[in-house]
Amino acid sequence: MKLIKRALISVSDKTGIIDFARELKHFNVEIISTGGTAKSLREAGIEVIDVSDVTGFPEMMDGRVKTLHPRVHGGLLALRDNPEHVAAMERNEIKPIDMVVVNLYPFAATIAREGVTREEAIEQIDIGGPAMIRSAAKNAGDVAVVTAPTQYAELAVELKEKHGSLSQATRERLAREAFQQTAQYDSIVSSYLGAPSSFLFLNKIVDLRYGENPHQQAALYQTGKGGGVADAELLSGKEMSFNNYVDADAAWQLVCDFEPTTCAIIKHTNPAGVGQGETVAVAYQRALATDPVSAFGGIVAINRPVDATAAQEITKIFTEVVIAPGYDADALNILQGKKNLRVLRMSSVEPAKGAEYKQVSGGMLVQTRDQHQLKREDLKVVSARQPTDDEIRALLFAWTVCKHTKSNAIVYARDGQTVGVGAGQMSRVDSVRIGAMRAQLPVPGSVLASDAFFPFRDGLDEAARNGITAVIQPGGSVRDDEVIAAANEHGLAMVFTGVRHFKH
Repeated sequence: MKLIKRALISVSDKTGIIDFARELKHFNVEIISTGGTAKSLREAGIEVIDVSDVTGFPEMMDGRVKTLHPRVHGGLLALRDNPEHVAAMERNEIKPIDMVVVNLYPFAATIAREGVTREEAIEQIDIGGPAMIRSAAKNAGDVAVVTAPTQYAELAVELKEKHGSLSQATRERLAREAFQQTAQYDSIVSSYLGAPSSFLFLNKIVDLRYGENPHQQAALYQTGKGGGVADAELLSGKEMSFNNYVDADAAWQLVCDFEPTTCAIIKHTNPAGVGQGETVAVAYQRALATDPVSAFGGIVAINRPVDATAAQEITKIFTEVVIAPGYDADALNILQGKKNLRVLRMSSVEPAKGAEYKQVSGGMLVQTRDQHQLKREDLKVVSARQPTDDEIRALLFAWTVCKHTKSNAIVYARDGQTVGVGAGQMSRVDSVRIGAMRAQLPVPGSVLASDAFFPFRDGLDEAARNGITAVIQPGGSVRDDEVIAAANEHGLAMVFTGVRHFKH
């Protein structure tokens, strides 16, 4: 056990610091502090020593230089059982520091603010804080490093139990957490300055009951970027499961790709139905009509606040999760009346940002997100017949839904409503067949989207037999001429996008 006799406290986030400092004073710990932290502690009646009285130098350069001094870092790095280190401390009037309580300038919060300038961001790059954290963590055999308000309560308990001391195991754990924090901090700074990030930091939010199956363990972690389904507020219902999160994210990303009022019903990450309408209720009804059987037990995502009329419609069948940016009071009351319905509220309606990660055995695949947005002017008409305005609107709608459907993906649609979905097949022509086979709405007169090119004309022939009028696909097959010829034979309008949307 190492007794805590002297502590240095310098925190940007002052949550809980007064109470923790009082706990230290119960054990007669001498407290050194800096700037605003010292002021807060004194105002609370806690006696502190200014760091300038320890170093013999004033804080200077707008606070950029205050703890970068041998009397601070010597007090942290000196090995207490090394005679040479002890002698050097005595010669240079350096006193040991047994605990550092530091949290860093809020760089991530600063750069997240709208309109922040580069100069403002640079000033929030902490230098002295990480230096002290690393010095203390390196010397965990003698020094405790405390880097987060969430650690105060447990440390206060141990200090009481051990009469002002902390165990070696506790100091080593604190050191591990400290190095993780400085690494993450540096990664955020380097990313802001334009360097590609090679670090993925995960902060556990909660343990889940199990993973994809009951025999698998699972937990939800936050990457620190915020704003996604991991940060959604659970307003009612049971705890979210592993599969709930996966499906909810797929549903939410789909509706965020649309500007009009849109509802998506997802089963096993694929759309069972997508609908648009003037109201949320109409959008939901149009999505449900695509495949009401598969919608049972699905995930419902809506890119608009939910009203009571929509809530009444949603609760007519069993639904696992509803996710939306808000709910009016009557809607929330209706949804909360369903005991097992999980109701999630998102903070904003926007697609996920940052890189996308997929784990493989022994490694990690990293890619940018598929954020491509297709516009009308991007379309290249390759058929003899030009698509009508109605067909173009339907094609663009189907194409966006297809982007969020597992490959090989085929989507039959009309303007603002899916008709049938063929997903995840090994053969594209099978997806064409299955999409029509599962359709509960009339397929004739609809359009068709394919997430990748047709390798053979058989897919077009099959779609034409189902009565479609127009096709949207990337193009790029060595047999494009044959596929275009098939479209012309059947009188179909066909457009190429030049972009593929595989989703695995």
